[in-house]
Amino acid sequence: MNDFPPVDQEPAPEWYGRLRVQADDLSPADWLGVDGVGQAPLGTVAGVAAPGFPAYARILHPARLDARPVRWSTVAAAHGSRVTARTRWHEIIGMDQEYGNSSDYGLPGVWDEHPDEGPTPPDVARALLPVLTRHTRTPEQCWFGLWQGYGRWDFGRFPAFETPGREESLLAGRLEDVVSPVTLEDFAELPDLWWPRDRAWILGGDVDLVSTYVGGSPELIADLLAAADLEAHPVTPDAPVG
Repeated sequence: MNDFPPVDQEPAPEWYGRLRVQADDLSPADWLGVDGVGQAPLGTVAGVAAPGFPAYARILHPARLDARPVRWSTVAAAHGSRVTARTRWHEIIGMDQEYGNSSDYGLPGVWDEHPDEGPTPPDVARALLPVLTRHTRTPEQCWFGLWQGYGRWDFGRFPAFETPGREESLLAGRLEDVVSPVTLEDFAELPDLWWPRDRAWILGGDVDLVSTYVGGSPELIADLLAAADLEAHPVTPDAPVG
């Protein structure tokens, strides 16, 4: 729930980049409440994406060195640790879970910025797009959920659908336009939830996570794991998120 919206929010636009905010009919999101994320345990893969898909993948948001992406596996090797499907970032770098409050971090020549917390970062989204497009019949007709609590704009004038602990605005558009919100502002958050009209897959993220989760066919998940520009691991729907 969005109990403490910032006082300096601007009214949300009707178009979030090239995605149209739905002002009335939220029925395309009904399946998430009946059969989907609303029925999955909070803090699990299925609770961020949705249950019921044959396979799932965790996509890691990269760390950075001089603004360039760095894989978790590279950081882990430098720190003498390893990455598994359930590894959390703070475990790799040997810090407390509340590492975000620390100013002492980084490893010279390896990384100097933590992975982005929040929905899918634009560079990761761009790498996901061709893979996801290959695995739906309806890339021109997709739906997106955007958490109303990000604070940059006030989406309260639009109706919302609920996921565990979150109220989401419903957006519509082409899959290829999911990155277009950055045309409004460089640091505009991308939608947390993406799914095509044929529901061939679902992508889920969250403001508190440094990973994105995808549920879909085994063939889709295999493609994600093989994508050169993504660092992905297979996960189960009941696995904890991070």
